[in-house]
Amino acid sequence: MRKALGAIGVCLLLLFGTAVQAEDYPTKPIKLVVAFAPGGSVDIVARIVGQQLGEDLGQSIIIENRAGAGGNIGFEAVAKAKPDGYTLAMASSTMAVNVSLYRTIGYDPLKDFAPISLVAMQPNVLMVNPSLPVKSIAELIAYAKANPGKLNFGSSGIGASQHLAAELFKSRTGVDMVHVAYKGGGPAMNDLVAGRIQLMFETIPNSIPYIQSGQLRALAVTVDERSKQLPDVPTVSEAGVKDFVSRGWLGVMAPAGTPQPIIDKLNAAVLKAVANPAVTKRLTELGLEVKTSTPTEFSVFIASEVKDFRTLITDAKIPME
Repeated sequence: MRKALGAIGVCLLLLFGTAVQAEDYPTKPIKLVVAFAPGGSVDIVARIVGQQLGEDLGQSIIIENRAGAGGNIGFEAVAKAKPDGYTLAMASSTMAVNVSLYRTIGYDPLKDFAPISLVAMQPNVLMVNPSLPVKSIAELIAYAKANPGKLNFGSSGIGASQHLAAELFKSRTGVDMVHVAYKGGGPAMNDLVAGRIQLMFETIPNSIPYIQSGQLRALAVTVDERSKQLPDVPTVSEAGVKDFVSRGWLGVMAPAGTPQPIIDKLNAAVLKAVANPAVTKRLTELGLEVKTSTPTEFSVFIASEVKDFRTLITDAKIPME
């Protein structure tokens, strides 16, 4: 009886301690790890959201870039960090891709993290070089089927969002196109403009200058609603490939084991930060679609993404690295 009461007492003390810890949190700066180099979309979003998040929480948010191995170095660093709410990750869809793309990674996206909230979705736009005699998705599909294996599409690398969007397009339409992987989106775009490759899926902010100048022709965006930046460009679904959705995503995560009261406090803070009109405006200007969630919703979403990417990578026979 005494042992049982003692155990209950210990549990109550632990619960009380966690509650006090969450109430006081945060008492020092928070590190937000970006698993990619400075200047990219993930880094930019982390800095926009992080600045507002810091103001709302009353502590500095320090952005730490831990690039390398396709994001795996940064993600692993957060997975192994102390679960106290002071080391967070600006997570991205790359995390859900890498588990099926690499033979070995130092983390499990479903077990080693505590999801906090989604932040935004990042749609792509399908563009072609104007020399290609197509002005719609239907014409592109017809041309590709009449010229199997003769169309080349670029991406920033194997398993990148541009690559996977094109593989999904191939799967849904039955066309035969050849992937050309580059070391970054910039070189791929340069070759697309030069006509050395014929088409590419790319993020909207990186694409708009080329579309507006007429150097590239936009055929469709890859989400279920038209982009505010490209209102005259239909979605792939509108253009005839039903239920086609391919986009990256960004969100905030903590190491697994972070106390739930801290997760809940961070979730409320992220939702507040992203809902700030100035933050929403800047994210929208980047071509992003603001999207937040509860921790549970984010967890279910990640599991679904891991499953869908695994199926796509397996069906496309993309080799593991």
